[in-house]
Amino acid sequence: MATQKMKSNRSAAKRFKLKPNGKLKRIKGSKHHCNVHKAQSRIRRLKESDVVDGNKADKLRKVIFA
Repeated sequence: MATQKMKSNRSAAKRFKLKPNGKLKRIKGSKHHCNVHKAQSRIRRLKESDVVDGNKADKLRKVIFA
């Protein structure tokens, strides 16, 4: 009898995207509300996407592409 396929974590799959070079792209948090006290340069910096690095990327790949 065949073993069941493990389900991928759908919430994680929506938050992280795979770039063509194989790295995981993520969106930075803390920019959606309470922005009055934040500097404009900080808000601009938070708009940019970031790359997940190291051991976390390996663990996320297992969860997303299970």
